[in-house]
Amino acid sequence: MQRILIWDLPTRVFHWALALSFAGAWLSSESDRWLSIHVFLGYQTLGLVVFRIIWGWLGTHYARFSSFWFGPKAALAYLRQVLARKAPRHLGHNPTGSVAIYLLLALTLVVGCTGFFTLGTEEQHGVAAGWMGITQGWLFKSLHEFSANLMLLLVFGHLAGVIVESLLHKENLVRCMFTGTKLADASDPVARPRAWVAVLMVVLMVTFGVWWFSYALHAPLEQQVRRPADQLTATEVAFVGPKLADNALWREECGSCHLAFHPSLLPQRSWARLMSEQKQHFGSDLALDAPTTAALLNFLTANSAEQHKTEPATKIDLSIRAGTTPLRITETPYWVKKHRDIEAAGWQSPKVKSRSNCGACHLDAEAGTFEDGAMQLPAP
Repeated sequence: MQRILIWDLPTRVFHWALALSFAGAWLSSESDRWLSIHVFLGYQTLGLVVFRIIWGWLGTHYARFSSFWFGPKAALAYLRQVLARKAPRHLGHNPTGSVAIYLLLALTLVVGCTGFFTLGTEEQHGVAAGWMGITQGWLFKSLHEFSANLMLLLVFGHLAGVIVESLLHKENLVRCMFTGTKLADASDPVARPRAWVAVLMVVLMVTFGVWWFSYALHAPLEQQVRRPADQLTATEVAFVGPKLADNALWREECGSCHLAFHPSLLPQRSWARLMSEQKQHFGSDLALDAPTTAALLNFLTANSAEQHKTEPATKIDLSIRAGTTPLRITETPYWVKKHRDIEAAGWQSPKVKSRSNCGACHLDAEAGTFEDGAMQLPAP
């Protein structure tokens, strides 16, 4: 017996990069503030799987699919051998482990692709932006979350298999994936390091990361969020909402007293009622002449929530029951649900003061897009 190279360097780089990328994507999935990091790791995960599929045909001996091409029957038979503590040792992937590898690769593709379409539909960003409507994105999001949870279960199963196999054969498989070597007979095939491929992989991943976050930190967003570029973080800048319809008269008349709330945040019937009741506009009289009223009403109704131009607009519109006409954005069911976890002290903060002060938390409030990545709660 002698120690030989089993796992070439590209396979090891892929393994640990995929593990770290999936873990990072999972941990960053619950917070809108980490959306740019989550998407970056998603793209990187997809790239890694594409590489592994190619490397499964062009890689060294133990990395090729032909070396661990086992069917379900062989996998079940090997699992029974493991339970009986009579499983033979495999230098490469064993039959049960090979099935887990194929499932992991397939699930990673599903998770990555559904995330790709979720970004393009629900968030309206990325290459797939505009391919389908926002409501269609909710199906992709459900599939994305389901497949990610399924993949997490499979990862735990894979880890359990590694532990069992290590104990059964008295061999530290985790260390083997770091060093790439195992004890084997002199007649067993020896893998080649292929270090140059691994170096190229690392260079590409680093280059992509530098490009991604350099773009995020230097994107010209001042006009969108009304803040100097040097005060913006990566998560605030990486995702800019679509450029919505604007109107100088609307900004002048509506923005003279409060934030000019974009028409996409209420349905047409709400704007029509607000303009028809302008003499009782929340305790004041707008006193607009007929031409100004007509021009404003035309702009407001033409760009209302029914147009589904943004994710918030779509969810606000769909949350309002037929026959109801809310006059305040803060009265819409979606708004109430979205802000339900904010405590009373948060609303009373000197930096917030009012539920209508959207700009206190949403950096793109004036733009009307209310992107997930542009939301930042003020410090207490």
